[in-house]
Parts: sequence; C-alpha cells; structure tokens
Amino acid sequence: MASIESEANRNHYAAIGANAGKLSPQAFVEFNDSSWTALTGEPGGVDYIEVDAGGVPGLWVVPKGADERRVLFYAHGGGFLGGSIYTHRKLVGHLAKAVGCRALLYGYPLASQAKYPAQLEAAMAAWDWLIDQDFDTRRIALAADSCGAVLTYGVLQRLRAQERPLPAATLIISGWFDMALTAASYETNREKDPFFAKGGVDWLVTNFIGDYDRLDPEVSPLYADLSGFPPVFLQAGADETLVDESRMFAERARQAGVETRLDVFDDMLHSFQMMAGRAPEADDAIDRLAAWVRPRLGLPDAGNNAVKVAGGKAA
Repeated sequence: MASIESEANRNHYAAIGANAGKLSPQAFVEFNDSSWTALTGEPGGVDYIEVDAGGVPGLWVVPKGADERRVLFYAHGGGFLGGSIYTHRKLVGHLAKAVGCRALLYGYPLASQAKYPAQLEAAMAAWDWLIDQDFDTRRIALAADSCGAVLTYGVLQRLRAQERPLPAATLIISGWFDMALTAASYETNREKDPFFAKGGVDWLVTNFIGDYDRLDPEVSPLYADLSGFPPVFLQAGADETLVDESRMFAERARQAGVETRLDVFDDMLHSFQMMAGRAPEADDAIDRLAAWVRPRLGLPDAGNNAVKVAGGKAA
C-alpha cells in the first residue's frame, strides 16, 4: 500500500490536470513547475553552483564530501513543455548525495523556444563542455527522468556515431521512449493516471517535434540500435500510463546485450522520485539507484540501505 506521503505526487498530477486548458500556456507552466518543485524535500549538505556549460545553462550539484571526479550527467524532465535545472535541483541533490558524487544538471530549450533537434544539440554542447573539463567517461553516468531519456539516448547515439568513448552507466526514471505512443498501458492505466492521457501525450509529441518522424531513433530511443550501450537501470511507477514504455525498452536493451535492470513500483505514478526527502517510496528508489551505480563509477559499496517499500519489483 502506498504511503500517505506519496499521495502528494498523485495530487500534483490531479491539480495540473484540472488546470490544463484553464490557464494561459505560460501560467500553466509556472503553476506546474511551482507545484512540482514543492514535492521535493531539501536534501541538505548540497551546494549548487551555476555554470555556463558550453553555452548551455548548467548547475553543478555538489554534496559535501562527494567524490569530485565522479559525475552524474542529468537531463531533467518536463515533456519539453516545462521543467528546468531549478525544478529538479533538489531531486538531483538527493541522488548525487546518495551516490557520493557531484552532478551536472543541464538545461535545454523548451519546445516553445525551439523545436527538435535544438534540445539534443544543447545536450551535446553540455557533454562536450563536461569532457573538456578533463573528466574520465568511465567515471560518468548519464541520468534522466521522463523526456530527459530522449536526450540521454540521443547523446549516446551521437557519441557512438562519432566513435567517442561512452559513459559507464545510465539511470532512467519514468523514461519517455516512444513518440509513436504504442504502449498498451496508455489504455490499461487510463483510469489510474490522472494526467498523462494518450491524447495529451500525443500533443506533447507534436509540440516537441512537429512533423518530424516519430520513429526516428534519436527522438524515440525504443527504435534505436542499443548494442554496445552502457548498463541501464530503469524505474517506473506501476500506475503511470507510460510504464509499458520502460518495459518495452528494457526488453529491447536486453535483446541488444545491454545489462538491464527494471524496477516497477506499485501504486506509483510518473517520476514519483520527485518526492525524495518527503515520501519513503521516493527515498527507497533513490537508494536503489545509488547502490546500483556506485560500483559502476568505481565507488565503494556503501551498503544496501534501500528499504523495500511500495512493492517495487525488479524485473
């Protein structure tokens, strides 16, 4: 059974769903971002340093005592409609603190500012800037939530095409992998998810890519050649309409020979990890991500501190 604290995420989506169409586009984004930011507890003991990451807005997230040479390269979610390095700084703070490394949280143009591929170009500029700071790719993990998965796997595809070194691992929270929206869970979870109706997500796709090919691997990682890519840990909420996208992607990754873990958390919705510091399900999920990625970054095992709650299942 879900905790009382976790209801905040469901209430958030119900509230933004109720306001969709009632507010101006700008007012809606501001309402969503404010509500989203409030979900996350302040991690404490984390410094935030704004940087120009190769012409891209960046935020160094630096926990006290963190390993300075290990990095999480983080792409925030928001459907390319909202979200920013500021809405996600506390979530990334919790994750970086649990891992014991720093993180670079980078920004990109929203779809209202520029259509695809401007977002992937920004992600590549931030990556190039990070590498120019003399970080070892074997000590970098890519991490993302929601639409950030598109940028994460876009970066991986471009690095491979350029025959450049790949990072050590990938962490994906409630990934958006399929612009063609073929997941059965859009129907099976339609009554459980108060916001991500298929029609609304279809609008987000058009807003992001216009008439661009929805099956192009750089916008729909589900159709990418995943062979040779780093190990990936995927998490999703069992009640979100996008959950089957994570399941399908996990299967594609396994077929490509990629080391893959998928945890699906009972009664949870999209990006429930945003409740880190406030809900036990979110804290458990963050602990699992950290325990999994630490050895892949060459960090010592901090012990299995994850508490099994909310029926999260490894698949």
